[in-house]
Amino acid sequence: MFIYNFKMNASNMFRVAIILIIISALIILSISIYNFYYKTKFVINDNLPTNSIANIPSNQYTSILKDVYENVDDYVGQSINFTGYVYKLYDLKDSEFILARDMLINSDSQSVVVGFLCSYDKAKDFKEGTWVNVTGKIIKGYYHNEIPVIDITKMEETRRPEETYVYPPSDTYIPTSVIL
Repeated sequence: MFIYNFKMNASNMFRVAIILIIISALIILSISIYNFYYKTKFVINDNLPTNSIANIPSNQYTSILKDVYENVDDYVGQSINFTGYVYKLYDLKDSEFILARDMLINSDSQSVVVGFLCSYDKAKDFKEGTWVNVTGKIIKGYYHNEIPVIDITKMEETRRPEETYVYPPSDTYIPTSVIL
């Protein structure tokens, strides 16, 4: 039979307490890192070849719109496809309109119009408020400042989607390439 005799003084108890605090902090840090990297759902857009047409889903529209506006040079030449409605401003040319969606800004269903400026020779043939599906390339344009413009190659009237609203840009949207 073995008998163990432990002597604990204040100095040893302080060292043990510090070691336990450090171990606890490392465990909490490890759990936090694990949750951040492995449980957070990020939207990653690396799955499109550069020569294809990016179909923009409604749930990512404002995140993509924000990134394209902030990094227009990276997206010039990218072909996109999206559905929105024709929104005309008084100072736009006859060949220009906004491919618009209404973005909800609070829980009281208040919204603002957001969208890409589009250029299309037959734009005047579409009345304001008409829902359209457009395909075109992103180019640089000018409207009170340098902005991205969709140079439309195909535009057709379509039915109004079930979900007409879009939501503010997501904090989890991380563009990982220059492809939408």
